Amino acid sequence: MVDYAALADLADGLFEASDDDDELLAAMLDPLDGEIRGALLASDLLNAYQVFYYFFRETPDELTKERLQLHAASDLARGVVIDEVDIYDVIFSLEGREPVLLITDGEATLARFSGPEAYEQILRYLDESL
Repeated sequence: MVDYAALADLADGLFEASDDDDELLAAMLDPLDGEIRGALLASDLLNAYQVFYYFFRETPDELTKERLQLHAASDLARGVVIDEVDIYDVIFSLEGREPVLLITDGEATLARFSGPEAYEQILRYLDESL
C-alpha cells in the first residue's frame, strides 16, 4: 500500500520538475515503481488528461482535452465521456492498470479497445464505421 502523503509529495515534485510539459511528465512517470505509478494514475493527484497522455502519448482535440482535464484520474475507474458521436458516447476508463476506450449507446457496447494503441484504434474505427 502506498502512503498518500508520500504520493502527494511525489506528485508535487513531478509537477514542479515537468513544468506543465505533458511529454516530460509522462517520461518521468515511466521509470517509477509499478505500484507507485499505478497509485498515481488512479489517484486524485493527477487529472484524467495526464493519464490519457501517459498511456497514449497523444494530445486529443481541444474539447476532449478539456473534458479530461476537468476530471480527476480517480474518475477513470468508472469512466469519463470524452466524446459524443451521433447517439454514442466514447468513454475512457482504466481497468486495472490498462487504458480502455469504449463506444456505447448507454446500454450496449458497440466497440472496445484496450492497451497503448486503443486511441489510434478508436479513431480509425470512428472514421471508418460511424
